[in-house]
Formats: sequence, structure tokens, C-alpha cells
Amino acid sequence: MSANWTQDDHKLLSVPGPVEVSDEVLLANAHPSMSHVSPAFAPVFGDCLRMLRTLLYTEKGQPFVIAGSGTLGWDLVAANLLEQGDKALVLNSGYFADSFADCIETYSGSVTQVKAPVGGRPDLKEVEEALKKDKYKVLTFTHVDTSTGVLSDAKAIGELVKRVSPETLVVLDGVCAVASEEIRMDEWNIDVVVGASQKGISVPPGVSITAFSQRSLEVVHSRKSPIPNYYANLKRWQPVMESYEKGTPAYFATPPVNLIYALESSLKNIVSGPVSLQDRFKLHREAAKKFRSEVSQLGFKTVALSEDAAANGMTAVYVPEGIEPPKLIGALAERGIVIAGGLHKDIKTKYIRFGHMGVSVVDRPSDAEKILSALKESLQAVKSQ
Repeated sequence: MSANWTQDDHKLLSVPGPVEVSDEVLLANAHPSMSHVSPAFAPVFGDCLRMLRTLLYTEKGQPFVIAGSGTLGWDLVAANLLEQGDKALVLNSGYFADSFADCIETYSGSVTQVKAPVGGRPDLKEVEEALKKDKYKVLTFTHVDTSTGVLSDAKAIGELVKRVSPETLVVLDGVCAVASEEIRMDEWNIDVVVGASQKGISVPPGVSITAFSQRSLEVVHSRKSPIPNYYANLKRWQPVMESYEKGTPAYFATPPVNLIYALESSLKNIVSGPVSLQDRFKLHREAAKKFRSEVSQLGFKTVALSEDAAANGMTAVYVPEGIEPPKLIGALAERGIVIAGGLHKDIKTKYIRFGHMGVSVVDRPSDAEKILSALKESLQAVKSQ
């Protein structure tokens, strides 16, 4: 395939993931089929692992790049860190905390939740009280809940746990946050980051990307009971990751070879491209703030209850009175824009969700103008029906 190849014209994808992907990344994904134990592939995989450390600001955290969706990260956490009856404190800011809690209970973990009102963050005072009241093996929180567009204060949560319950492992669900929100794994006392390829990293779906601190891996290797999962067993995957990083192919299960070529292409642009990591996060903050300002002038109200609790890679908004979300979504599709409907059970029929992360922020900021222009037209079209 020619190096100057460009993807076909298509509807602009503005859901909170999957997101738009660059021509370079799609071209890398079209790499000729390769053996996963080829000497030529091993350094590509190793580069991805090293670049993920840079992206997550960790020196010794161990990334795991495994075929699967972001949901696999929940299994990796629950199956490997928890033994029967171990307690987990789940901070709930939306749909995905409910699902993570369900996953933990599937592995016989005991879950306590600190819940927030729709659009809000869990109260850190309540979190502190819960940590003082009982001993928890893990605390989990969703950095950006895709159902509400709520951004958790990862730094404050990590600092709180370190102060009040330092033995508790802190798990950040960053599927909708990695590469669009700043995550300083070491500095913020984060033990696990759960991620995936199809959001801020801007690679097609299919890669589960997690990182475990050395402290959390010690818990894995010192557990008393067998890990109750075959595929999601870190004891099987860790030697594979370590071997690839040394440049030597290894095998447990087949990695998504072509997607890893695409991942390498995207990560190179993210961590060593023309835009620094800090500027990348700044661009996401500025784009989100501008987007929320523009849609508020059209009569939309952000689901997030405060500006500091609003995500920078996506926005969830209540539609104006009298507007039916399905009609607005359809009108936008007719104008070449694909957005998402509601997901949170309590407000599902009242709101819509937009993604603005990765390529559409850093490389193609004009995407936002296209979305806003189409939204204005669509709103008028629905109102006139």
C-alpha cells in the first residue's frame, strides 16, 4: 500500500470511542501479516511497552498489551488482585462503576460502593470515612465515566488512599481517559491503570492496555489461592511482556499483531511527536471547554454538575426541552456526524454524548467546527419538524 494512502471519506465519528484514527495508524494496521514470534515483530511490541510507561508517567509499572477490549482490564484486576472474600471499595460516578463492581463480585470479591449523584463525583469525605471504617484490598474509580462524562480527581483519590489506607491498591479505570487525560501513575499513587486502544490512544478497537505497579504485581505473586482465570492470568502474561521488551519473542496466546503495529504508530506520535504530552493534555482541556461553551449557547446542559468534574475527551449533555435524542442523532447522521445516545439508566432518554479526543483534537481541530455546525443545523431541523 502506498505511503501517501488516505482513508475513504466517511461520516465523522464523534462518539466517546471508538474515535477517529489517522491515516498513518490505519496504514500501520494494514501491515502484511506477520508471525507474532518473528524477530522483526518483537522490537515493535517492546517499543509499545516502553512508550506506554512514558504516557502513564511510570518508571517501573508493567504494561500489559493483550488482545481484548477494555473490559478485559476489569478481569485482570479482579482475577489477579482479589481472592475470595477480599473487599473492594468502588467509587461510583456512573454506569461503568456498576459494571466493574459486577465483575469483582463475579470473582467472589466483596464490594462496597460510594455513589455520587448523576453527574457528580463521590464525596471524598465519604470515601475517607469508608476507608477508616474497614480494610479494603483495592479501591477502584472510573477516571472518566463514559456514561456521564464525569472526570474523577485521580490525584486527590490517590493521595487520600496513601494517607488513610496505604495498604489499599488504587485502581484507575482509564479506558476513556488514557491519552486524553493526564495520568501520573507513580506520583499519584496509582497501582493499576486500565485502558484500551480505541479512545484517546486513537487506534482501532481490539487491544486491552493495562499497567500494574510493582507493588500490585507482588500481590499477584504472593496470593494464596490460584488465579481463577486462564486467559486473564498475569502470571502467564508477565513473562511474555518482559521477554518482548528485551527483544525476544515469547508465547502464551497470540497477540493482535497488526493492531500492535498500529499502536506503535500512534504512540510514537503521542509521546515523541510534534506535540508534547503536556501540550496534548492542554489541547484536550481547551477543546472541551470551548465545546461545552458552544453547546450551552444552543440550550444544552452538561450532565457533569461542575466544570472541574467534566471530562476533557468527551461531553455528555441533556438535550433542550422538547427535543427527542433519537431524532437529533438521526439528523446529525444525515449531516455526516455520528454521535452516541444516552447510556446511564437514570437519564438514558434525556441526553446525548459526544467524543472529542485524540486525532480530532490534536491533529484535526477542525473536526469540532464540523460537529458544532452540524449540531446547529440538526437542532433547527428537529425543531421545525
